[in-house]
Amino acid sequence: MFPKKIKTGYESDTTRFLRDLLQKKPEILEERQRGRSMWWDKKLDLEKLKRDKESQVKQPPYVYQNY
Repeated sequence: MFPKKIKTGYESDTTRFLRDLLQKKPEILEERQRGRSMWWDKKLDLEKLKRDKESQVKQPPYVYQNY
């Protein structure tokens, strides 16, 4: 997950924290993957997208103008 250390041996506090956290709680990676698949990894229904776009009401150019 993390790139190899630079030859200087420096490791930031953030990197150390994340590495230690993932060692203590490896289920975080599984939860992250489940959350991603729930919210982002979805197949698009092109027909539904087309219907949604066609059913939108056009907004007038000057919203606050009274006609």
